[in-house]
Amino acid sequence: MFGRAPKKSDSTRYYEILGVAKNASQEDLKKAYKKAAIKNHPDKGGDPEKFKELAQAYEVLSDPEKREVYDTYGEDALKEGMGGGGGGHDPFDIFSSFFGGNPFGGGGSSRGRRQRRGEDVVHPLKVSLEDLYLGTSKKLSLSRNVLCSKCNGKGSKSGASMTCAGCQGSGMKLSIRHLRPSMIQQVQHVCNECKGTGETISDRDRCTQCKGEKVVQEKKVLEVVVEKGMQNGQKITFPGEADEAPDTITGDIVFVLQQKEHPKFKRKAEDLFVEHTLSLTEALCGFQFVLAHLDGRQLLIKSNPGEVVKPDSYKAINDEGMPMYQRPFMKGRLYIHFTVEFPDSLSLDQVKSIETVLPAKTSSQKLTDMELDECEETTLHDVNMEEESRRRQQTSQEAYEEDEDMHGGAQRVQCAQQ
Repeated sequence: MFGRAPKKSDSTRYYEILGVAKNASQEDLKKAYKKAAIKNHPDKGGDPEKFKELAQAYEVLSDPEKREVYDTYGEDALKEGMGGGGGGHDPFDIFSSFFGGNPFGGGGSSRGRRQRRGEDVVHPLKVSLEDLYLGTSKKLSLSRNVLCSKCNGKGSKSGASMTCAGCQGSGMKLSIRHLRPSMIQQVQHVCNECKGTGETISDRDRCTQCKGEKVVQEKKVLEVVVEKGMQNGQKITFPGEADEAPDTITGDIVFVLQQKEHPKFKRKAEDLFVEHTLSLTEALCGFQFVLAHLDGRQLLIKSNPGEVVKPDSYKAINDEGMPMYQRPFMKGRLYIHFTVEFPDSLSLDQVKSIETVLPAKTSSQKLTDMELDECEETTLHDVNMEEESRRRQQTSQEAYEEDEDMHGGAQRVQCAQQ
């Protein structure tokens, strides 16, 4: 005798609780629950009733059989026992199994249990000085492990597993290495049978999607926003986006900025430095040149009338340095380091012309004929100090080796005589 079909009731409320459409995929359900559950978790000051409703809705819609019953007959059919019931699990257990533990350190049935945290994944991100000056956005495609949606990270169809016989559930094995006849060494390593999980799953019960691995690979595109004024070595963190694993709090993906060397500008905190070489004429008589800035603007740099620029001197321009991080309308200074290039030689006519305009020579430069007769003539030579230093080091090393050979020979003769 056939039973009567249940009366249809509301079949939209669970979708509304999670904020998804009725044709939402398992991935959409997962993302919606994750976002809403973190927001409404009681340990973070959320609404306990809302948190419970979210868990109930996700438990039903994530189970294909329960979802089919709910879509066809509504919420009342689940309460009457069709599809194995609905909403009977502790919401904290659902949250714990979903996230691999309670990431807030307490609440529900996970209170008091210390959860292992997954490793962070760190990626270097090369950026130009222009990127740090203007700000930029980079989209990066990454692969990561996520908990299998078909078996909820259990690895088996039934959700059951057996203790690994190879390591007795510890996940680690001890091996003995014989170093020499009377010495041995114990080495601990991850169990190769269960890959450190301490559990094994029978071949027949393996999940068909993840093949018992509990996780599957997922490709994800992350948009990394590099803000104006960020520094070399600064970190940009995406919380909970690293590899997922059962009973593990998911780690973060961390991008570390690596600034590429710029051919013209050097950066020190919020200040920029640039080198510029002037001819002797420009240093004495005035100069002007155009400097292309990091944002493409053309800056006219010029000296004041009658100003003399000395070698190895600095000039600064306010508010033309790097923007300050999170205060981009404030900028540091742009420093210009001047080098003055002198001519290799001058003709006698040029010397006389320059002497007419430059300050007169000091008295020490004016010597009488008698004083000159008492002086010895000298000759000046051009010197490369780096080459001189290398030559001296080499000469010193050769002298040391020669001294060693002499003393060593004498000692050997003395030993032979004894």
